Amino acid sequence: MSRPLPLALVQAAGRDPGDLKGFAGHVEQVARTYPQARLLVYPELHLAGDDLDPRRTEQQVTDSAEPLDGPRHEFLAQLAGDLGIWLVPGSVSELGEDGRVYNTALVYSPEGRRAAAYRKIFPWRPYETCASGRDFVVFEMPGHGRVGLSVCYDAWFPEHTRQLAWLGAELVLNLVKTPTADRAQETVIARANAIVNQVFVASLNAGTPSGLGRSLVVDPEGRVRVEAVSELPSVLTDVIDLDAVTTVRRFGTAGLNRVWDQYQHGHDEGPVPLPMYGGRIDPATWRGSTAV
Repeated sequence: MSRPLPLALVQAAGRDPGDLKGFAGHVEQVARTYPQARLLVYPELHLAGDDLDPRRTEQQVTDSAEPLDGPRHEFLAQLAGDLGIWLVPGSVSELGEDGRVYNTALVYSPEGRRAAAYRKIFPWRPYETCASGRDFVVFEMPGHGRVGLSVCYDAWFPEHTRQLAWLGAELVLNLVKTPTADRAQETVIARANAIVNQVFVASLNAGTPSGLGRSLVVDPEGRVRVEAVSELPSVLTDVIDLDAVTTVRRFGTAGLNRVWDQYQHGHDEGPVPLPMYGGRIDPATWRGSTAV
């Protein structure tokens, strides 16, 4: 069985928050240029202008934020529906019901509905003043598979991608806006997260001048499938088969390591304490939703 997912990762510079019409034109152009792509993805805070700029006050960031169901949502939902695509417009500045601002990744379905919203759990302190989210988010793409959402610095916390994989994610989208030298480390982290969780990882960074680019797609064994070689704006395209996740987990990475199965067998002593979390790792609950 094969579950191909054609995708287009748009390594673009950030856009003015008020320029939704210009954004729609760009999405339409990408969709026309790559008509086979079912999933179009943009970087972190692509529609939020300079909300990461530390010179901006919290009030300025709050003033530019919108509730999830505001005019921006209606516009993006209609855009995805009109084009009949899965659209990830990046993350946005969301004004929560609690009055706090969140860095929130959005997903819209080909039916013109919001399929998922994920609030970044690990903002990059002290430069990001947004509030931290609490919930891990995985959404279903019927006919393709399950996709987990992660935003930039989330990837540096291995527990984050592990939790998404435990929830059944076969592809993790990491939306990034990194203009700093640590992009080199982020590309290594993308491969490591793919290897230890046996998932596809797409790490999409903004292009210059908003970010340093070097976006990439990694397969469940850690091999880089496609990669942007510079910081210039570009579009990465690929067709990934999410059933490869099933194959790797069944036979093991390099035909050897089955991390989701081997911990369960031979650990008759029961759970292992994890003092760092005040919890434990338990063979009985280890595999979670990874049986795909």
